[in-house]
Amino acid sequence: MLTLRSLLVPGLLGLTGLAAACGSEPSSAPVQKPAPGFTLTPFGRTPDDKLVEVVNIRNSAGIEARVLTYGGIILSLKTPDRTGTLDDIVLGFDDLAPYFTKSPYFGCIIGRYGNRIAKGRFTLDGKPYTLATNNGPNHLHGGVKGWDKVVWAAAPFNNTDGVGVVLTYTSADGEEGYPGAVKASVKYTLNDQNQLTVDYTATTDKPTIINLTQHSYFNLAGTKANDILGHELLVNADSYTPVDGTLIPTGQIAPVEGTPFDFRKPTAIGARIKDANEQLKRGGGYDHNFVLVRNTPTLSHAARVTEPLTGRTLDIFTDEPGLQFYSGNFLDGTLTGKGGRTYGHRAGFCLETQHFPDSPNRPNFPSTVLKPGETYHSKTVFSFGTTK
Repeated sequence: MLTLRSLLVPGLLGLTGLAAACGSEPSSAPVQKPAPGFTLTPFGRTPDDKLVEVVNIRNSAGIEARVLTYGGIILSLKTPDRTGTLDDIVLGFDDLAPYFTKSPYFGCIIGRYGNRIAKGRFTLDGKPYTLATNNGPNHLHGGVKGWDKVVWAAAPFNNTDGVGVVLTYTSADGEEGYPGAVKASVKYTLNDQNQLTVDYTATTDKPTIINLTQHSYFNLAGTKANDILGHELLVNADSYTPVDGTLIPTGQIAPVEGTPFDFRKPTAIGARIKDANEQLKRGGGYDHNFVLVRNTPTLSHAARVTEPLTGRTLDIFTDEPGLQFYSGNFLDGTLTGKGGRTYGHRAGFCLETQHFPDSPNRPNFPSTVLKPGETYHSKTVFSFGTTK
């Protein structure tokens, strides 16, 4: 019997086969199919008067992604439902200004370190470092001005791999308290197999820590949907990392079996989210790192989401060891997003491929140390399809 765990993913052709094996079917509905390509246009300016541009990339199936040079933000992502109707499946704002002060990391690149570091402290090669505590007592998503709040240089492309943009940024030694000058590159590629690939690369001139991820909030039901509780989620993980009251991992790697964290079979996100479970209470829902099952050092299937009403599906493949599932617990109706839509409680979900939270303080977790002469590289593929 063919199972997710028995499937290896050697490359993009393997991804297509795996998506098909998971039940995902390329949309055959009569959508408008413009020629694949890109445009690069001004979108606004930052408070310190830096130009922000938007890169529109589209494939031959009509899927379109709009990417800002500010924070590498995926501003919008339009995919077809089972009838071929295109709709935007990510949360965000219509204008640039709200991203400066109101955004809960909508659609952005997270760096230098995704997720939390306990008390904003870590030790590397015997030297202690102190970071901003911008999430209660802890450090979150790179600090007060992480890579989500800087302007990246952009180089759009259209080649045999697909259409996309390469974003580059140099983080100075000491920026937000991190050691080492880091040169980073993030490449978004949209191909005609309806896959959006995110390639991360970085080098450093001093030992440092790094953990990059993409922080889009998805709602596969589209712009008129309310919450994501009816989405069906599968996560290819036998265990997860429980957290303390400040959402820092305790260091334990716990089995998901018999808990609300068991998504090894497709389960509605809302099915158990209100269970009397201490971990759910601490997170206000799901805000936890899952330890992915990996049968290959390259890309493995991490998760699958299906939205029953529209038929949209999302499969995620990655070479990362972890996946942070966040169920939009802190969205509370105070944010007005695209088209004047109010983003209420659990209006979107995040699936952030990553190394584990607080890894610099947990020797039993996979290392996030990057040294001079080494190259950090990570890849994640978001594969879009539909069910009948």
